[in-house]
Amino acid sequence: MNRHPRVFLKAILMLTAMTTALPFVPAADGAEALTMGIFPRRNAATTMKLFKPMALYLEQHLGRQVKLILSKDFASFWKGVTERKYDIVHFNQYHYIKSKKEFGYEVILKNEEFGNDTITGSIVVRTDSGIRTVADLKGKEVLFGGGPQAMQSYIYARYLLHQGGLKQGDYIEKFAKNPPNAVVATYYKKAPAAGTGDVVLDLPVVTQQIDRKKLRYLVRGKPYAHLVWAIRNDIDTETRNKVQQILSTLRDSEEGRAILKAAKLTGLNIATDADYDPHRRIVKEVLGEDY
Repeated sequence: MNRHPRVFLKAILMLTAMTTALPFVPAADGAEALTMGIFPRRNAATTMKLFKPMALYLEQHLGRQVKLILSKDFASFWKGVTERKYDIVHFNQYHYIKSKKEFGYEVILKNEEFGNDTITGSIVVRTDSGIRTVADLKGKEVLFGGGPQAMQSYIYARYLLHQGGLKQGDYIEKFAKNPPNAVVATYYKKAPAAGTGDVVLDLPVVTQQIDRKKLRYLVRGKPYAHLVWAIRNDIDTETRNKVQQILSTLRDSEEGRAILKAAKLTGLNIATDADYDPHRRIVKEVLGEDY
C-alpha cells in the first residue's frame, strides 16, 4: 500500500501536467494520429484518469499524436472494434481472440497487475453460505460480473461450473454491472454466488466495502495470460515495434513507473498470440465459437 498517497497524487498530477505541456512533435512523414481504445472495465472518468498519462507519454516518445478514445459501455466499445476504429486497443482475452480472427488485431502486450501477468476466473461464495461444491449451486442464482463477453467473470466462470458438473440451465444466470459489484452483492446475500476474476476479492474497491474474510473461493481456474493490448494488423511494422518497446519498458524509468502506477499496473509485458490458445479452448467449450 502506498504510504504517502498525497505525495503520489501530487507526482501523478505533475507528471500529467508536464507531459501535457510538452510540445507535440509531429512525425517526420506527417503520419496521422494513432487512436487508443480502452474497453470499459471501469467508468469513463476513471479510465481517462488511469490511461491519459500513458497516451501522452506514448505520443511524446513516438513523435506522433495519440488520441485516447473512451466508451460509455461495451456495446459502443465493441462497435469501435468492429469498425477498426482503434489503432491500439486494450481489451479482454475473448475480445482479442475474436477480433484477431474477424477484424485483424494482433496482440503486442499483456497486463501485469499485482506483480502477475496471469489471471483466472472464479466462483465466490460467503463462508457461511453452506455451499461447499459446485453441485450445491444447482437451481440457485449465480451473479456474473459483467456481460456475456466478460472472459474471467462469465465465460471462464461458466467453464468452471461446467467442469463441476453443471450445464447452462442448471443454475439461474444473472448479471451485475461489473465483477466488484457481483462480489459485493454476494457478500450482502443478494445472490448465493458470484462469477468473477480471481483478483477482484483483493481490490480496494471491494475490500473498502466489505469484510473480505466472510467470502471465499468455491472454485478457481488455472491462471492464463492477462488482459490484452493489441494493434491493428495494417499498422506498419516500425510503428508496431516502437509502441511495443515504449510500453514494455515503462518499468525501467521513474517516469514510466509512475505512469504504470497511475494505471494500476505493475508492468506491460510482451505477449504472443499463442499465449491465448487456452482461452480459445475455453471459449469453444463454453460458447461453441471457434477462434
